[in-house]
Amino acid sequence: QVQLVESGGGLVQAGGSLRLSCVASGRTFSSYTMGWFRQAPGKEREFVAGISRSGYTPYYADSVKGRFTVSRDNVENTVLLLMTSLKLEDTAVYYCAAGGSIRGIATMATYDYWGQGTQVTVSS
Repeated sequence: QVQLVESGGGLVQAGGSLRLSCVASGRTFSSYTMGWFRQAPGKEREFVAGISRSGYTPYYADSVKGRFTVSRDNVENTVLLLMTSLKLEDTAVYYCAAGGSIRGIATMATYDYWGQGTQVTVSS
């Protein structure tokens, strides 16, 4: 069993930056592929970024490539999402997820555990 707690969301102006954190409970954090998803009002939840168990291989949705950076610390049981050059369309609730398949890293069904989410609002 893994519990995930996100933090770091908030209100930011367009062009600004935020860093989201996700802290995981349990001793098996390094055995999970980790992902970030987001859900805007009226839209389906979508993949944002993911990272392999080792932390060496990140993956990004095309919409955030070059602006977001995902990383993890397997000692601190933490995965981070650094978001820069934020746009209005980045406004959403951001969710951290833990799963097992690198092949399905962009697919919600890959993930076994989800956090409660943290709100990110980008204003003009």
